[in-house]
Amino acid sequence: MENKIKFRPNPNLRLMDQVRQVLRYHHYSLRTEKTYCDWIARFIRFHKCQIHPSQMGKNEIEAFLSNLATDLKVSSSTQRQALNAIIFLYRQVLDIEVSDQLEPIKARKYNRPPVVMTKNEVRKVLQNMSDTHLLMAKLLYGCGLRLMECVQLRVLDVDFDRNLVYVRGAKGGKDRVVNLPVNVKEELKNHIARVKDLHDKDILDGCGEVYIPEALARKYPNAAKEFRWKYVFPSRDLSADPRSGIRRRHHVLESGLQKAVKTAVEKSGITKKVSCHTFRHSFATHLLENGINIRIVQELMGHSDVKTTEIYTHVMEKDISRALSPIDSLWEV
Repeated sequence: MENKIKFRPNPNLRLMDQVRQVLRYHHYSLRTEKTYCDWIARFIRFHKCQIHPSQMGKNEIEAFLSNLATDLKVSSSTQRQALNAIIFLYRQVLDIEVSDQLEPIKARKYNRPPVVMTKNEVRKVLQNMSDTHLLMAKLLYGCGLRLMECVQLRVLDVDFDRNLVYVRGAKGGKDRVVNLPVNVKEELKNHIARVKDLHDKDILDGCGEVYIPEALARKYPNAAKEFRWKYVFPSRDLSADPRSGIRRRHHVLESGLQKAVKTAVEKSGITKKVSCHTFRHSFATHLLENGINIRIVQELMGHSDVKTTEIYTHVMEKDISRALSPIDSLWEV
């Protein structure tokens, strides 16, 4: 079998520029690029920038990761994210194999049940939201979407005829299909009609392009100007793409919806720790409470393993009234 040629960054570039070059070659998202670069920079600063990473190894990596767990008290997922970034630096950028026997002090992992709102609490929160943020929150709850899945939704992902929403390139690069709630359909149609008017205006102004993956952009040069590729929730202002410099209308910032949900929760008087992701947890839990098969819920949530979905069975409301106490059954024999 022919060996696959590994991409090598330009050695004349600075280290962090080499990291970005490799990340972009492998089509990592801008969000992942920023995260990985931040962790790598923190790793270098931890060792006081005195040694180049190529001269460091197992001991230095373990010391950094252990510091995260013991001194900074980060979660296990955060520590794992830092490890992934450092492994990427060594294997993909520096072409140095890192030992698989890394043994840092591990961050403590807590198996906490997810926070779930009751249906009445969901109703209260939605009643304290308005306009586009209300529509986005309805999609989070009605479709079980993650925050960025909602924010990055495109017009072509919504099938009104079949009442379906296609979630593309979700967590783990997986696609899935969810039902479009009937109660949201007309509101979403009207919203997209307004987005079409905005798109037409942008085209007349000569700035109607939207970001699409590079491979598609090369294959279909005019696709970036097509309305179907437009974000369902476009930003109010044009902005320059941080990579290409092209001025486009990107999707809205997720922080706007996060702030709107936080304000609505406070107005509702709910004391639970509710975030945008709580709508997704509530979606899965309420489906199970309604008697939907857990395998179907697993598919709608996009979980690879049903054990991930089973966590919602621990927080769902259960009718324990039919569970007859053993002592009550003694006289029925």
